[in-house]
Amino acid sequence: MTVHTISNTTADETSRAPRVMLYSHDTFGLGHLRRSRALAGAITAADPTASALILTGSPVAGRFAFPSRVDHVRLPGVIKRSDGSYASRTMGMSIDETANLRAGLIRSTAEQYDPDVLIVDKEPTGFRGELMPTLDMLKSRGRTRLVLGLRDVLDEPEVLAAEWKRKGAIHATESFYDELWVYGLRSIYDPTSGLDLSPAVQARTHWTGYLRRDLGSVGEAPEPPYVLITPGGGGDGAAMVDLVLAAYERDPDLTPRAVLVYGPFLSGETRVAFEARVEQLNGRVTAVGFESEIETLFAGAQGVVCMGGYNTFCEVLSFDKPAVIVPRTTPRLEQWIRASRAEQLGLIAMLDENRDGMTPETMIRAIRSLAQQKPPSAAFTLGLLDGLDYVTHRVAKLLSGTKSEAAE
Repeated sequence: MTVHTISNTTADETSRAPRVMLYSHDTFGLGHLRRSRALAGAITAADPTASALILTGSPVAGRFAFPSRVDHVRLPGVIKRSDGSYASRTMGMSIDETANLRAGLIRSTAEQYDPDVLIVDKEPTGFRGELMPTLDMLKSRGRTRLVLGLRDVLDEPEVLAAEWKRKGAIHATESFYDELWVYGLRSIYDPTSGLDLSPAVQARTHWTGYLRRDLGSVGEAPEPPYVLITPGGGGDGAAMVDLVLAAYERDPDLTPRAVLVYGPFLSGETRVAFEARVEQLNGRVTAVGFESEIETLFAGAQGVVCMGGYNTFCEVLSFDKPAVIVPRTTPRLEQWIRASRAEQLGLIAMLDENRDGMTPETMIRAIRSLAQQKPPSAAFTLGLLDGLDYVTHRVAKLLSGTKSEAAE
């Protein structure tokens, strides 16, 4: 696969090395941070002089190793309540005060770092509009190329259209962003289909393909055979973990054994209760709380049982593992849309609560079927995993001052 070398040939009197900033609002889970980290790693690998700085609200950002010449700035965290409202993780600060603090930090960091390219993940205006002062400042300066990156699926078209209208996201996308990247293939799903985007924005939209995960050197995996069980960040994975444990409890002959990664956000009394159940299974299920290099576990697994988040899906494709996806359906249908479309294409199998039922028996059958299930590569389409190469190519074009061309 072609590696595109990035160089900054703009009329910059200092001839400095390229600087790329990535914004990842991260109010919940790990998805935005992990996607930004993969992008930053690919960009800096394409040019050994380039640097990347990730702005993230993830409370566990410090637990990840970052690639060479990639660093991060931790924004004050916020949490999403069960009713959909937000609260500050910072003691004694209201959500409005926290959003204002974050907005100021983002703007001052962008002002000092002075990026050549800013890549914004998913939210055109940022959390509660916190990105707008920075977009205004960078646009007025006129030297930073602004990119909006979207995952393959956002939500149901009608729900997404109402959300973007409420947030002023359409106006921001039209007014500020030089390019829009979709980290997927239009032939699989179009996350912009319900959005009233102008022909001009549609013309500067690029479908990159999915973002493959590192297939380089990995650590020593557990002794095979085993099935990897991962609910991603774990914050909404309790139901899936409960079902897997119930399957192994119900069927003492269920094989292979399971390696369970809870994720950093599955904790508290729920986690304690799960640990007690794992202990009773006498080694047929082993568990760890958090694995920053989960690629090693993917590489050694016979198959995977997981939720349907974007990054986990990319790992399933990258490591070419037979997988059963158990998608969440609230608060968004994103995971269900992704999993159902992937199942239609023969990439994975899905456990659908309405179609299949969420019972120990259905999970037992799903785990047993992994041994005979074809890997995703049996149904790959052209360009499916070319996302990182496409991104480095686009960054090179932006740094050279070349206007984007949708047909390119």
